[in-house]
Amino acid sequence: MRSKPSSSASGSRILVGMKLWPSSPRRASLPVLLVALSLALPLLAASVLAPQSAQAQAAQRTVQGKVSDKSDAPLKNAIVYLKDTRTLTVKSSITQEDGAYRFGQLSANTDYELWAELNGRKSAVKTISSFDSKSSFIFNLKIDTSK
Repeated sequence: MRSKPSSSASGSRILVGMKLWPSSPRRASLPVLLVALSLALPLLAASVLAPQSAQAQAAQRTVQGKVSDKSDAPLKNAIVYLKDTRTLTVKSSITQEDGAYRFGQLSANTDYELWAELNGRKSAVKTISSFDSKSSFIFNLKIDTSK
């Protein structure tokens, strides 16, 4: 059997669970506040965290370019290295037929070193600084393949 809200001389009452609580516009009851808070907190957290994740995505960087010899001929199968100077982790990429390489989703708060190698020969090392505000870098690397 369901209970109906009853009213008294002091004001109306609302059925919450199995208890009747006064519904006063001047004063909210504890269970009503708890329900309101439990609904509002996830929305508040989502609104606070959403801009941060959008900023984190916007702060990602890309590095791309081509590897060639001294006469600007593209070097296929050269290995391009990208080193995180803080953690010392190294990512690598093998160049395509046209000498192209690409690294994506790089942190804007990290310094990197970039170089290429082919047959024991190495290009000059390029540096990407966390203080540089660019989100995209193009570095064409040259390897002296003459002996």
